[in-house]
Amino acid sequence: MAGYQLANYQAADGPRAGIIVGDSICDAATLTGRASYADMLGLLADWPRAADAIQTAVSAGIVESWPLADTHLRAPLLLPGAIYCAGANYRDHAIEMAKRLGRPLDPDPKVNGGQPWHFLKASRTVADPWATIAATGYSKKLDWEVELAAVIGRPVKNISVERALDCVAGYTCANDLSARDMSKRPEASETSPFHFDWTGQKSFDGACPIGPWIVPADDIPDPQDLFLKLWVNDVLKQDSNTAEMIFTLADQIAHLSRGMTLYPGDVILTGTPAGVGTGRGEFLNAGDVVKIEIERIGTLTNKNVERSSSISTGMSASDSSFVARRS
Repeated sequence: MAGYQLANYQAADGPRAGIIVGDSICDAATLTGRASYADMLGLLADWPRAADAIQTAVSAGIVESWPLADTHLRAPLLLPGAIYCAGANYRDHAIEMAKRLGRPLDPDPKVNGGQPWHFLKASRTVADPWATIAATGYSKKLDWEVELAAVIGRPVKNISVERALDCVAGYTCANDLSARDMSKRPEASETSPFHFDWTGQKSFDGACPIGPWIVPADDIPDPQDLFLKLWVNDVLKQDSNTAEMIFTLADQIAHLSRGMTLYPGDVILTGTPAGVGTGRGEFLNAGDVVKIEIERIGTLTNKNVERSSSISTGMSASDSSFVARRS
């Protein structure tokens, strides 16, 4: 049923969980009468009971709300429990990179009995919608990657592919920013098992913009049929569909849960399609604006600057006219 979105908004006393209905937003704890829902992780920890409480309250009619356009939105999850990122998971991206590197296309890993593989991004790399990402001073090959992100809503261990989506609370947009020039350690030989540096490439301040809100899973009937796009300075760079995934979200959840318990508030970035900077030989510069859009979810925009010593985690005064929008 749903018909609402989950968001974090900046209140006078700090970020609080909010519920968006139409062009208005209200406080989640006030709406439901449950104090623990003031925090997004607290709300997700009680999912799906929280979903029922929100749905009941929304159906009864929201009394206290204010315009979404006047609201300072934060990332819907400011400090996820974990951020799991799928690598090499789109067929069109695999074809793109094989051409770029001048090598034959590897056999389809799913068809050949392979399994999904993931790396981790540090939870503290999350950035807000419209945040200014100060990373072009850290990396001269800063790359963009639009990704569908799934938010876990109940603890799950060793779940089957068939039941895997039952643990998803909702979906949001993510940009898996990557510092390509930090991916290798020059002091280690290319044949060394210590040559690659996933932390340097994937975890730096602002490396994981997410948002602008979480759309409940009930409003996304099929996560494997969503258009997703990315623009740099209004130039379209990525344009694909989640149907291009090699391993579906359900495949990924089932695989990850075999070795560990997934918990409410964990986030899974499901991979990126063709059109990344590496495939084009292009990278982000100071002043570039990156906009991503995923069907049924919305639009996430961030700006990149040269500073490497700080990051803005919210909207500046100049961003106060920001109006949230849906797709």
